[in-house]
Amino acid sequence: MKFDVKECRILSKHRIAKDTYDFTLFADQLAQLATPGQFVHILVPGKVLRRPISICDVDKESNTMRIVFQVRGEGTEILSRLKIDDTMNFLAPLGNGYQVNNTKRRVLLVGGGIGVPPLLYLAKQFGEFATVVIGFRSKEYVILERDFKKAGCDVVVVTDDGTYGHQGFVTDCIENLTFEEIFACGPVQMLKALAIVADVRGVPLQVSLEERMACGIGACLGCACKTKREEQADITYSHVCKDGPVFDYKKIIF
Repeated sequence: MKFDVKECRILSKHRIAKDTYDFTLFADQLAQLATPGQFVHILVPGKVLRRPISICDVDKESNTMRIVFQVRGEGTEILSRLKIDDTMNFLAPLGNGYQVNNTKRRVLLVGGGIGVPPLLYLAKQFGEFATVVIGFRSKEYVILERDFKKAGCDVVVVTDDGTYGHQGFVTDCIENLTFEEIFACGPVQMLKALAIVADVRGVPLQVSLEERMACGIGACLGCACKTKREEQADITYSHVCKDGPVFDYKKIIF
C-alpha cells in the first residue's frame, strides 16, 4: 500500500445536505494513487487524532480529490469550517478498496447514509452497467443522486420516512433487479441483509466497513473486527484501516 502525507488545498466547498459537506481539493500525486473504496486520514486543527473520511471521487487529469462528510462531532465540525484556499493535511490514500475486474457486467451498488460517498468513484468505473440504490433517513439527508445519474447509472433513492423516493429499506428495492455482483457501504444491519441476498442469489458481495480509527495504518489495533481465516472457520481479527475497509463479505463475522 502506497501512501503519503500532503497539504492539499481546498478548491471548492459546498453544503449539500443537512450537516453534510462536499470538498474538492488539489491532491497532486495522491490523486494518482487513489482507487475506489480507499480513504484519507485528515489532521484536524487543534486535535491529536486524525479523522478518516472516504474518498468520494478522483479526477486524475486535474489531480483533484473529492470528499463528502457529515458533521458528527467536534472534529468534523472543525473541518466543516475550513474555507476555499485553506489546506487539509492528508495521509492518503489508505486501506484496500473495491476489487474491480470486468466493468462491462451488471452490478449493484448499495449505500446507506454517509456510506454513499465512497461508491461514486466506483460507480464511474461501471457507468450504465451499474444500478445504484442509496438509502437515507429523510429527504434532507439525500446526497449525490445527480452525480450517480451523471455517471450513467440507474439510481434508486430510499428514505426511512418516505419524504423522498421509496419508503423503507434498500433491500426492498432490489428484489427484481438483475446483477452479477454487489458492492456496498453503510450500516452493519444493511450489510447483514445484503449478505443474505448474496447468499440467495449466489453472487459475490464486497462490503466496506465503518469503524472508529486512530492511526489509519494498522499500528494501533483500534479498528479490529472479527473475521474468518482463509478457507477456515477459525475466528481471527483484521484491521479495518489496513486489511479493509473493503472485505469479501464471507470473511466478515457480523
